[in-house]
Amino acid sequence: MGVGEAPLTITSPPQQQDYFEICVRRAGNVTSALHKLSAGEMLGIRGPLGRGFPMKTFSGQNLLIVAGGIGLIPLRPVIEHAMSQRESFKDITILYGIKHPDERLFLDDLAAWEKRDDVDFRLTVDRPVDGWDGHVGVITTFFSELNIDPLNTIAIIVGPPIMYKFVLLGLSHKGFADQKVFMSFERRMKCGVGKCGHCQINGVLTCQQGPTFSYAEIKDLREAIE
Repeated sequence: MGVGEAPLTITSPPQQQDYFEICVRRAGNVTSALHKLSAGEMLGIRGPLGRGFPMKTFSGQNLLIVAGGIGLIPLRPVIEHAMSQRESFKDITILYGIKHPDERLFLDDLAAWEKRDDVDFRLTVDRPVDGWDGHVGVITTFFSELNIDPLNTIAIIVGPPIMYKFVLLGLSHKGFADQKVFMSFERRMKCGVGKCGHCQINGVLTCQQGPTFSYAEIKDLREAIE
């Protein structure tokens, strides 16, 4: 396109082999140009880059998936993979928090997850509209209702920095060990090859050593959770 580059997350599950999907929010020059493309036009893609969530190591455990806003984009593959390998995991709990009902992503997926009897799916909004009969409040308001064994549960979090702060605090109160909590910092990435320095977290290159980390790996990095 000749406009530049932007880091984008694959949002389709790994078992989908013949094509992949991305979800793009219009935010700057590159994403605005992407929104203007028509079917059949060409664009360049480099990747995939970095490391994803180590799903094989999560096998046999409960999953607590916490998504805030567009944080659902990188978590959709995690959820769809877990659904396709349902026998490999114990209880699956999905918490999805957004500011406004109109900001919901992947409406068909949300409806399908909500209908499943082998998944605990919960949605909350910060600012309801007239007629909204769902849950209202920040995502951590669900925590008091959760009956989760922290010793046998992996927590996976993606969302805005302020959400990380309070979700991590809530998980700590629930008894989660640092190595049982995983998160992603893909929003920091830029060049993807460790040259520009944009993604550094106290010297750790997100694009090469991440973007996914356990909390144990980044808890002592001051710039990680701000």
